[in-house]
Amino acid sequence: MTKKSSEFKTGDFVVYPTHGVGLIKGTETQIVAGTELDLLVIDFEQDRMTLRIPVGKARTSGLRRLSSRKQMDVALQKLKGRAKVRRTMWSRRAQEYEAKINSGDPVSIAEVVRDLRRSSNQADQSYSERQMYQAAIDRLAREFAKIEQIDEVTAVDRLEKLMDAA
Repeated sequence: MTKKSSEFKTGDFVVYPTHGVGLIKGTETQIVAGTELDLLVIDFEQDRMTLRIPVGKARTSGLRRLSSRKQMDVALQKLKGRAKVRRTMWSRRAQEYEAKINSGDPVSIAEVVRDLRRSSNQADQSYSERQMYQAAIDRLAREFAKIEQIDEVTAVDRLEKLMDAA
């Protein structure tokens, strides 16, 4: 094993940018194109998916530990802010929101949640806006739930109450 592998251990929850929170199940060695590779095996229960990443590429692939409470607090502050609704075409905004969600950064994801959240007195959202909002809040809630050691439904509820109170 290389020294880098010690950064991520079996049983650790980690965040992969495009898939969110996963659990490291362990490492395995596979022969790929005649080369022996040590792979991290990460289970994404919510997507029923297993991802294998070369140990040496884990960092550069964007894999990271769960956010600290302090980092999550910064994201939660973003949720309390005023929505920044830009008057650009939805297709352009959707691309930007998608990029923020897939960045894996909780602060960027919180910005998407904040900007797409609709209160009852606002105009209805399009289907794609609702889908994007749901993807963002689910991604944020999963990490928030792991940090707070609560279930995801409670996490979504807490996040929405936080925004309602703002």
